[in-house]
Amino acid sequence: MGRIICAGLGPGDPDLMSRRAERAVRGAGQVAYFRKAGRAGQARRIVEGMLAPGAVEHPMEYPVTTEIPFDSPEYIDRLSAFYDDWTERLAVLAASGDVVVLCEGDPFFYGSFMHLYMRLKDRVEIEVIPGITGMSGCWTGTGLPITWGDDVLCVLTGTLPEDELARRMAGSDALVVMKTGRNLPRIRRALERAGRLQDAWLVERGTMPGERILRLAEAATEDCPYFAIVLVHGQGRRPERAPPEGRAEAAE
Repeated sequence: MGRIICAGLGPGDPDLMSRRAERAVRGAGQVAYFRKAGRAGQARRIVEGMLAPGAVEHPMEYPVTTEIPFDSPEYIDRLSAFYDDWTERLAVLAASGDVVVLCEGDPFFYGSFMHLYMRLKDRVEIEVIPGITGMSGCWTGTGLPITWGDDVLCVLTGTLPEDELARRMAGSDALVVMKTGRNLPRIRRALERAGRLQDAWLVERGTMPGERILRLAEAATEDCPYFAIVLVHGQGRRPERAPPEGRAEAAE
């Protein structure tokens, strides 16, 4: 009986993969990865050129992505059946040897693999290799620390209702908003209501080719890619010395 090894690939730049994840990918005889039907899949793109000759690939194609509301009964039923199906498939594949499952970012941070993990963890030996999260790659790209001192960081999903977004945005120091895409207009309205819009950044395709970083207030909200994150940096305590006596007066 083989193992299922989920390799966290990091935020998108292959150079930001861990050494352990790279070893797992390069040594894999079987590789599985999520993708939208008809697309190459972001996880597969990250490992381009790394797979061993003869490695068998198993694309796991979502039955639905954004075509219907994520909280509708149909969406839930179709995704549940998809995860159930791939649970059985991976268990069968692992019977003949290790299977490496590719996951962008960190597998346990909004990763699709979590749903397979919970179904498989009592049936098959599983190793999860953590990865740098997409949000970490994005805030590093802005050139500004995301938190200072005792700042409270709040991670939100853009799928939340606007009132809930605005409430949480107003009550936290630093913000990360995931799952933007078509939710960006709602996120922008919520930030404006919370008085945080002018401090917000939009990072598209962080660490990847085509990366774009700009103030959200200056961005068009009609065409936001799936791989985009909204950030508001904290402004908390910093161990900075007071200016020498007399310098403040001189500056005035």
